[in-house]
Amino acid sequence: MKNTSTQYDEVIAVCRSLFNNKMKDYGCAWRILRLPSLTDQLYIKAQRIRGLQSNQKRRVDEGEEPEFIGIVNYCVMALIQLEKGVAEQPDMAPAEVLPLYDEAVRQTKSLMEDKNHDYGEAWREMRISSLTDLILQKLLRIKQIEDNQGKTVVSEGIKANYQDILNYAVFALILLDEAAPEKQPSQE
Repeated sequence: MKNTSTQYDEVIAVCRSLFNNKMKDYGCAWRILRLPSLTDQLYIKAQRIRGLQSNQKRRVDEGEEPEFIGIVNYCVMALIQLEKGVAEQPDMAPAEVLPLYDEAVRQTKSLMEDKNHDYGEAWREMRISSLTDLILQKLLRIKQIEDNQGKTVVSEGIKANYQDILNYAVFALILLDEAAPEKQPSQE
């Protein structure tokens, strides 16, 4: 699992860098988003990935990777919103948000490490399309929990679902990186 931990950190570094740069451009305008709005943004990104995986023809020249990065960052935003609550106006500077980003990722990575121990890194044998479907399933669960005003009978709550989605997106990014042509051994 040492390789997974390193790969996870590398993916998060890319996601965090983009998040930080967007904070420089836009501030923390996302702080006004309620959880259902973040859930819907995640759903749109996951549906776009599924469309990219299914459609033969693309009309926008972007691949799956930027969308999975967006899913990671929107999940972090949702986890921060769960922790801090929704603001009426942008209320934090990037220097205040980044430690919250790091803590959300730390907790989520810890969950991944625990599950990887128990599941034996089964995700490495999965197709990226299956990870996309799992993300969509988790989003539909979150939407149902939101529609039920957060109440569940026997299921894990919203936080665990956002964490699972974040981890699935990181797994997809790792698998995409491993499948990149420059990572493949030469046929010579």
